[in-house]
Amino acid sequence: MERMMIHEIPGFSFGQVQDLAAGTGCTVILCPEGGVTGVDVRGGSPGTRDTDALNPVCNREVVHAVVLTGGSAFGLDAAGGVMKKLEEVGVGRDVMVTVVPNVCAAVLFDLKFGSMEIRPDGAMGYVACEAALRELPFQEGNFGAGTGCNIGKIPRRAVFHEGGHRGLRLSAGRPDGGGRGGLQRHGGRVGERHHPGRCPGRQRQGICRQ
Repeated sequence: MERMMIHEIPGFSFGQVQDLAAGTGCTVILCPEGGVTGVDVRGGSPGTRDTDALNPVCNREVVHAVVLTGGSAFGLDAAGGVMKKLEEVGVGRDVMVTVVPNVCAAVLFDLKFGSMEIRPDGAMGYVACEAALRELPFQEGNFGAGTGCNIGKIPRRAVFHEGGHRGLRLSAGRPDGGGRGGLQRHGGRVGERHHPGRCPGRQRQGICRQ
């Protein structure tokens, strides 16, 4: 079985944009031709947009984009920017008067990291979608939706560590399979000694909030 980067799967493109000073961002996964999509929403406080339409009993056959975003529920605004860009380039469901892009979104809570006053919005989603359409270089870790991901918040905020987002593609002939997710949790890393005020890789950028 071959392991590769998820953005190497044909038919998909990935874009991201982040505000490193604010500690937030969003990631867009595009499938302009449309991809059959399913969802399993869990957790005590999920933040999603348009995922109900993925229920098999609905008539939403394909999805044109998935948005992963920081900003908690505020970040869902980023999906509007993705829809705007896709409509401009003619990607979406033809309803005769225009095309309606099928865009689903899910959020990460990063308001306590960086600046809670700046959240992903329509403008950020638009730029991330442009990046995906242009197939600009894509980075793993604390970029895009993973910018403000962090772990180890149970003791106190001053000792949390970076999380981030990662993707993986596995290929054993055809079809290919892949997944992308963001690491965001209250628990810490087992066996890791907490260092007050430590936020690896963030202090040098001046955005480790204590």
